[in-house]
Amino acid sequence: MSRPDVSVVIVSYNTRDLTLRCLGELIDSRTPDVRFDITVVDNASLDGSADAIAEHFPEVRLIRLAENVGWGRGVNRGAVGSDGDYLLLLNPDTVPVGHPVTDLLTFARRQPGHRVYTGRTLHVDGTDDGYSCWGLPSLWSHVTFATGLSTVFSRYHWANPEGLPRYDRRSARDVPAVSGCLLLIERDLFYQLGGFDPQFFLYSDDIDLAARATALGARPVLTPDAAVIHVGGASSSSEGQRVNILRGKATYVRRHWSAPRARLGIGLLAAGVGLRAVGRTLLAAERAGSVDWVSIWRQRHVWSAGWPPVDEPRPPQAPSDVAPAPTASPPSVDRPAPHPADPPADRASAVGRPGA
Repeated sequence: MSRPDVSVVIVSYNTRDLTLRCLGELIDSRTPDVRFDITVVDNASLDGSADAIAEHFPEVRLIRLAENVGWGRGVNRGAVGSDGDYLLLLNPDTVPVGHPVTDLLTFARRQPGHRVYTGRTLHVDGTDDGYSCWGLPSLWSHVTFATGLSTVFSRYHWANPEGLPRYDRRSARDVPAVSGCLLLIERDLFYQLGGFDPQFFLYSDDIDLAARATALGARPVLTPDAAVIHVGGASSSSEGQRVNILRGKATYVRRHWSAPRARLGIGLLAAGVGLRAVGRTLLAAERAGSVDWVSIWRQRHVWSAGWPPVDEPRPPQAPSDVAPAPTASPPSVDRPAPHPADPPADRASAVGRPGA
């Protein structure tokens, strides 16, 4: 059997029906000129996801994990044994529009210098949800969160640099980072990077990957030719999701910034959460929004510590013709990324990220 052009990796967590729908639509979207295989990593789901996938899609490579290892670590395990020229990471709560695998690969072959690619992630009505690409975290973006500017002026880039407001996602353009919801990457580059950093359980792991890829010369890019509908909200709670986002953000700054700069960044995150907690206390709950910022503030000792360190190797092993990348984090890049406090309701739901 010939080697596939693309190996699709999907990490699922308690999203049985959504995952089955995604797989069915994805298989139906095949085109004769692009070969792709599919691996699903089930993160110890309790809803019968793994058994249902095995029954309905025996052609799919299924990896059953005994425990929930998180999203990036799940992708790493799914990538082992996948031999497509490219890896495509896809959320199980997405529905292909047209032929996204073919469309992404076609663009990548025309523009090979970018090495990391995404498309459009859409609402059910066909409008952009704005979550397929982001900026990279910076001290300024943390300041705008701490002061509430990112909420009050969320539609302006100067106040919400991580959300990339007013980015026209209907045209091809370079972007600072792409979301793991729909991410195509050269297989060799993924190996060279050592996959996703296992120190992230979930959230900001895709931003970290993009930052490290950029440090090696990649230029992440968005093409409007490829698109998926992103259902979102599949396995998330608003409060739990934001706590996890903040844990990912704290881990990111510790991995990429100097110790004093990281402490300042985490302090600014705490200031922003505290400001919103005060606002919720002073305003009636219905006016303050649905997020319980008071509860999130009370959990600051949890999320400010980031994800606990783990002793897990960096899979997969690089092939003999690809030199492994150094394990040290790249220098800090002061460009925007997904905002920890004002994120999409679900940037990456149901991808093995509990509360994701």
